[in-house]
Amino acid sequence: MENQRSNPQILRHSLKRLEILLALLILFSCNPSKSVAQSPTGNKKAQKLYATAQAFYQKMELSLAEETLLRALERDSNFVEARTLLAYVYIDSRQEVKAKASFKKAITTNPTAIPNNFFFLGELELKDGNYAPAKKYLTQFTRAQGVNPKLITRAIKQLDNIDFAIRAKENPYPFSPINLGPAINSEHSEYFPSITVDEKTLLFTRRLPAPRSPVKYNEDFYIAYKENGEWKKAQNMGPPINSEINEGAPSLAANGELMIYAACEIFGNYGGGKLGKGSCDLFYSVKNDQVWTTPINLGSLINTNNWETQPSFSADGKSLYFVKGRKGLQQMQDGNIFVTKLQEDGSWSKPTPLNGNVNTKGNEESVLIHPDGKTLYFSSDGHIGMGGLDIFISKLDDKGEWGAAVNLGYPINTHKNENSLLVSPNGKIAIFASDRAGGFGELDLYQFDLPQNFAPNKVTYFSGKIYDSKSKKPLGTRFELVDLETGEVVVEAFSDNTTGKFLVTLPTGKNYALNSSKNGYMLYSENFSLIDYNEDKPFIQNVPLNKILSGEKIILKNIFFETAKYDLKQQSKVELDKLVAFLTKNKNLTIEIGGHTDSDGNPQLNLTLSKNRANSVKKHLVENGITSERLQSKGYGSKEPIADNESATGKAKNRRTEFKIISL
Repeated sequence: MENQRSNPQILRHSLKRLEILLALLILFSCNPSKSVAQSPTGNKKAQKLYATAQAFYQKMELSLAEETLLRALERDSNFVEARTLLAYVYIDSRQEVKAKASFKKAITTNPTAIPNNFFFLGELELKDGNYAPAKKYLTQFTRAQGVNPKLITRAIKQLDNIDFAIRAKENPYPFSPINLGPAINSEHSEYFPSITVDEKTLLFTRRLPAPRSPVKYNEDFYIAYKENGEWKKAQNMGPPINSEINEGAPSLAANGELMIYAACEIFGNYGGGKLGKGSCDLFYSVKNDQVWTTPINLGSLINTNNWETQPSFSADGKSLYFVKGRKGLQQMQDGNIFVTKLQEDGSWSKPTPLNGNVNTKGNEESVLIHPDGKTLYFSSDGHIGMGGLDIFISKLDDKGEWGAAVNLGYPINTHKNENSLLVSPNGKIAIFASDRAGGFGELDLYQFDLPQNFAPNKVTYFSGKIYDSKSKKPLGTRFELVDLETGEVVVEAFSDNTTGKFLVTLPTGKNYALNSSKNGYMLYSENFSLIDYNEDKPFIQNVPLNKILSGEKIILKNIFFETAKYDLKQQSKVELDKLVAFLTKNKNLTIEIGGHTDSDGNPQLNLTLSKNRANSVKKHLVENGITSERLQSKGYGSKEPIADNESATGKAKNRRTEFKIISL
């Protein structure tokens, strides 16, 4: 969508046009002959034609401006100002080959008359990837006297881009993009892909003809599913997501059940009333029983009277990254990347811009937060690159700050504009949009093997089902995954209300606690390790919940003690806090805390140790507001094993803390 910035080519031309117009204002205001330039021969007819052409150009009547300038040049072929204005006309009418020829002729005629000609000729050569001549012309411009300082600054940056590009082309990365095929791509443009963590659902934007629309096209979402390793034919998502207005830049939640996307200038049709806050807003929709709900605006804290677009929703469900336009002369100003955090009460925090390692005074867009939560991919023309929009990577450091942006290099990046990058959850494959030769139409989606030095941290996806342990009925409820070392909640999510299924992503190399609870049910406590988990298949863990019944008991698997001691480890705090919350919510319950050991050592010492451990848990609960009358503690020693005491695994299971419902 043009005003939403979904189409990279349309977007960059619009921005370039604004840049040229501003430069023309500079040129005309600095012209010592003011409104009418003098032809070298004093040909008054040529001068009059030039003045007429200026008026046509300022009204953007390009064909009339071109015709009039050509007539002026017939009368005076050395008329540098007319030759220069003709070059600007060609730029704006996208006849860039003719524009370069006009600039070169103007420079040959009089190289010192209009130094800006070197600047724009250098930029045109850079746009075509002609780095050597671009460097030549821009260098000459920087040596000119009396030119605009802003253009000098721009020229110096472009020279840095050129030097980087030359080095990058001398050291290319392996790059063999593969078209995703006719199931995904069509004769139209496909771009801005999003994928679920199991890599089985692909969502993207397709640009379709719309003759009755003022902009002659409409953007809709298409969705495709992978079966037996192949993408099935993509289908239009239909209402209520797709509509007569443009929808673009979707971001799917890890499980594919929530979508955040951008839409512009919405005036009803989703239930009445003006739903948009400004030119482009972010909306969300959830999938209930395989049906997407009516989209809802994310609200005025996130959406403003500027544009907000290109969202990327973190896999842990806690952060939303997006592009926000800066205030300027018009809506189509360059953007920066912002982030908003999900608060405990379910609201979003005030969006804040990312640091200067990511955001620049240029344009940042097409942001992707990888499922590892620590790797950011984005496009920018503000960092040093190949000349246009390049794709960069930034990593989150130990202090929670985004590190220096690193260019993905050549030929992933070229002198053209690269954006719309998607990196698969496993970090091995990247998908991007390109109009390269050999495609099915305009922009197509391609995939390529991502170089290892640009890969994110390794993650896997964690799936399972939450259900009633007796009836096997699926349950929709909240669950948490906690890093046992740090106590940090890594994932907070919900299982599906209908199926009980869940699907989330998890970084490997950590030990996790899994907690779940639901009204009327006991706590669920489990732990597992992904320290040495290197498989590409998912880690699966089902969650059976027991109803709160007298005599019901569960093992608190995330209560930890030092060997042969009864002091609680710090890692136990998360589980203990859950138990406090459970007892606070269920105020009528009386429970017994039971301590158990394995059979190693003296039975009497084991009995004493188990009593002390149960008492330690009871003491913590009392200190956190649970009355002692509701708590009993008992040590069982090794008398009630739940596994054999012959193996290390069996002994570990027998060393446990349980709680049992005494009365309701």
